[in-house]
Amino acid sequence: MTKQPNEDHGATASLVAAENRTVDAAGAQFIYRELGNAQDESLPLVGLTHLGANLDSWDPELIDPIAATRRVILIGYRGVGASTGTPQDNFEAMAQDAIATIRALGLAQIDLFGLSMGGMVALEVLRQAPELVNRVVFAGTGPQSGPGLTQMTKTFIRGVLRGAITLTNPTSVLFFTKTDNGKQASKGYQARLKLRTSSRDKPVAPNVLVAQLRAVKRWGQATPVTLGFTGPVLDLHGDSDAMVFPENTEALKRVLPQTQVQIYPDAGHGVVSQHRASISQTITKFLSR
Repeated sequence: MTKQPNEDHGATASLVAAENRTVDAAGAQFIYRELGNAQDESLPLVGLTHLGANLDSWDPELIDPIAATRRVILIGYRGVGASTGTPQDNFEAMAQDAIATIRALGLAQIDLFGLSMGGMVALEVLRQAPELVNRVVFAGTGPQSGPGLTQMTKTFIRGVLRGAITLTNPTSVLFFTKTDNGKQASKGYQARLKLRTSSRDKPVAPNVLVAQLRAVKRWGQATPVTLGFTGPVLDLHGDSDAMVFPENTEALKRVLPQTQVQIYPDAGHGVVSQHRASISQTITKFLSR
C-alpha cells in the first residue's frame, strides 16, 4: 500500500517501519520512504541509493540514527522497484527525475546524500540545480572520468558470478573485504536488510542493471564538467573499495575543491554499513554545522 505526498506525515522512527509513499513527477510515479519529523525545521536529507538497489537496500542502522535528528527522505529511480517508467541509462536523466521528485514533494532546498551510483546522480543534480542543495554527502562514488569507473561493469559481473558459484549474495562479494572484519560486517549487513518483512519494495529487474551499468560506463568516459556548487561537501570512502577505487576521492576534490574526505580502513564499497555507527554520527555532525 502506498500513500500520496499530501497525506499526513507523522514521525517515523525506523526505516523498517517507514511506509511506502508515491509522488507523481516528470511523467512517472516515484516510490519513496520518509523518516523523522516532517515538522523539524532542519533541511530534509534526501538519499539516492546505489546501483542495482531499491528502497529495501538502505541499511536501517545507518539511516535510523540520522533520522533521529532530522527528516530523511529516500527516493526511488524511474523504473526501479515500485517506481513506474523505463529505467534511465544516463545520470543526466536520473538527476532530472530526482530534481522533479524533490520539487513535487514541495521542497525548496535540501541536503543530499548520494551512495555509490547515487553520488554520481547527486553530482549531476549539483550541476543542473545547485540552488536546490545546501550540503552534500557522498559515499563510495566518483566524478565523470573517475579512475576505474569504466571497469565497473566487469567488476560487477565478476562479483555476481563469484556470488553464484559460492552461493553468496553478490553484495557480500562486492561490498566487503575478505578479512574477518569484512566477513562479519557482511553477515550483519545481510541480516539487517531482511528485517523489513512486509510492504517491501518490488525486486530490481535485470533491465535495471543493464541500464545503470551503461550509465556508469558513460559517466566514466565523460569529460568532467565545471560545477557551480559552492556548499560544504563530505566524501566517505573505504580504503579497499574494488567497485569505485579510493583514488576517486582525489578526482572528486578536483571537481569540488571544498570536499572534506574521510577514508576508512579495511572497508570496501559497503563502507557506510561496515562503519555505520561512526558514519551516521559523522553525517549528523556535518549536516548540523
